[in-house]
Amino acid sequence: MLSEFGYGNPMQVPKITKVVVNVGLGEAIQNPKLLDKAVAELTAITGQRPVVTKAKKSIATYKLRKGQAIGCMVTLRGRTMYEFLDRLVNLALPKIRDFRGISAKAFDGRGNYSLGLSEQIIFPEIDYDKIEHLHGMNVVVCTNAKSDDEARSLLKKIGMPFRGAKEN
Repeated sequence: MLSEFGYGNPMQVPKITKVVVNVGLGEAIQNPKLLDKAVAELTAITGQRPVVTKAKKSIATYKLRKGQAIGCMVTLRGRTMYEFLDRLVNLALPKIRDFRGISAKAFDGRGNYSLGLSEQIIFPEIDYDKIEHLHGMNVVVCTNAKSDDEARSLLKKIGMPFRGAKEN
């Protein structure tokens, strides 16, 4: 990447700073036990205990009260972050049905990439027979890249399977 983007110093090369995995469970309003299972599954997937997220404000149409637990999230850094990315790229993503790669358009303009997964069962740590409720999760890969092109190049080099330019 030094020659590709014309960096003068090796310390200018972008790095992955953190990975945030978020599970939002709107169904946890009626059934709070779903949240406990989601926390256990996210702990198994990431190897780190998640933080339970609470509603910021009340919404009457959804019967949601301020402060009610509605999801969980984990912020991964360091070695656990790289282990999670390795399992995501090499084990989990290829298990998705009809997988042709991930979209190269999901960058936010500041070098961060967001990926939505529809099921938690694509991870090898989850036992399919013990699942009561399928839920999705959001994975955000945060980098210190200055632009989306730099971040895209970084993620390609670590093995992210982006779709071809024609299919986007």
